Amino acid sequence: MKKIFFILLGLAVSVNIMAQDSIAVKEEAPVKKAKFTKATFKSTRLINRQTVEIMAKGNMQFMIAHHFSYFWNKDLGITGAEKLRQNAANLFGLNTGIANTYLSFDYSPLNWANVGLAAAGRTRYEGWAKFKILRQQTGLKNIPVTIGWYSMASIYTSKKEVNEFVSNRWAFVHQLTIARKFSDDFSLQLMPTLVHLNLVPYGSNNSNNIFSMGVGARYKINSKRAINLEYSRQFNMYENVMDKNGNILQYNPDLLSIGLEMNTGGHVFEFFIGNTMNSSAVDQLTKNASAIKDGQFALGFHLNRGYPIGGKNK
Repeated sequence: MKKIFFILLGLAVSVNIMAQDSIAVKEEAPVKKAKFTKATFKSTRLINRQTVEIMAKGNMQFMIAHHFSYFWNKDLGITGAEKLRQNAANLFGLNTGIANTYLSFDYSPLNWANVGLAAAGRTRYEGWAKFKILRQQTGLKNIPVTIGWYSMASIYTSKKEVNEFVSNRWAFVHQLTIARKFSDDFSLQLMPTLVHLNLVPYGSNNSNNIFSMGVGARYKINSKRAINLEYSRQFNMYENVMDKNGNILQYNPDLLSIGLEMNTGGHVFEFFIGNTMNSSAVDQLTKNASAIKDGQFALGFHLNRGYPIGGKNK
C-alpha cells in the first residue's frame, strides 16, 4: 500500500512540474509586434503630386519649386542651326524669363496629420490638410499598403472684375494616395483625384468636377539618389471647353514627369522635366496646355527642408 501511495505521489509531482514548465514556455513565447514600413518615399511630394509621407510631429517644412519654359521650343519660326542657337541661348528653358514659383510652409501637429499654406504662382494661394489613414505593416497585422488623404483649397487674388463673385475664384483638390513599398529600392503609388471648380466653365457639356487618376513610382539608385516617375490622366473637361468669351479651348489630359532626386542629408533636392509649366495642381490637372506628342517638356526643380520645432523625428 505504501508503494502505491509513493508511486501516485511521484506521478502527481511529475504532472505538476510538467504543467509549470508548459506555462513557463507559453509565458516566454515572443509577442508579435507591429513592424511599420518607413520611408516609402523620401519626400512629402513626388514631383508634382503629393505622396503618402508626412513630416513627423512637431516638424515644419519649407519647400520651393520652379517650373521653367520648354526645354526645346520648336515653334520659334526658324530652322536648322539658328533654332539650335536660340534654344541654347534660352538655356533650354531656364533663361526665357518664365519661372512659375511655388513656395510653401507646412507643419505636422500629429504624426498622422499635416497642414500647410502655399503661394502657388500667378496670384494663387493654397491651403491644405493632409492625413495618413493607414500604414503598411507586418507582424501584429499584415497591411500591404499605406493610405493617405489630401484636401486643398485654392484661390486667385488678382484684381476683382466688375460684378465678379469672390466665391467664383475658389477651387478645391481632393486626392486619395495609396502606396506600397515593394522593396528597399522600389515604391509605387496610385492617386485618384477630384478637382472642384466653384465657377463652372461656360458651355452645356462643362462640369464643376474634373476627375483624374495618377500613378507615381520611385526607384532608389543608391543611398543618396533616386529616380521618380509620375503620370496623371485627366478623364473629363479637356475637349471643347468654352471660355467666357466664347472661345473653344483644347487641353492635354496626359501629364508626364520624370525627376532625379538627391538627398543631401539636410535637404531633398529634385531636378525634373515634365509636360507642364504650371506650378499649381489645379492648373496642372484641369488646364494643361502642353502636349507630350509635341515634345512640350519643361525643366523644373524643387527643394525642401524640414525643421524640428517641438518634436522628435520618428
